[in-house]
Amino acid sequence: MIDLRSDTVTMPSEGMRMAMVRACVGDDQYGEDPTVNELQTRLATEPGKDSVLFVASGTMANRIALKVLTAPGDEVIVGHLAHIVWHEAGAASANSGIQFGVQF
Repeated sequence: MIDLRSDTVTMPSEGMRMAMVRACVGDDQYGEDPTVNELQTRLATEPGKDSVLFVASGTMANRIALKVLTAPGDEVIVGHLAHIVWHEAGAASANSGIQFGVQF
């Protein structure tokens, strides 16, 4: 079983580890990682999108989403048990200038 609750608890299988060892890599920031480029192209093509962005973790995805969907000073309403409140709370303020309004 693969535990997908969080990027910090997911453990790669032996097959996943071997795929990582064999992967052709480069600098993704400069668009020079052929493996990431191929993945993004394939994933954009299947649903008919112009492009997609690969992010390495759920935390990274949350931070990007908050940054592009909010403006400094905004409040994001979340449930009191939300992962983003308990495990990423400081990042929202530091990276996006927002705060969480927790609903109980």
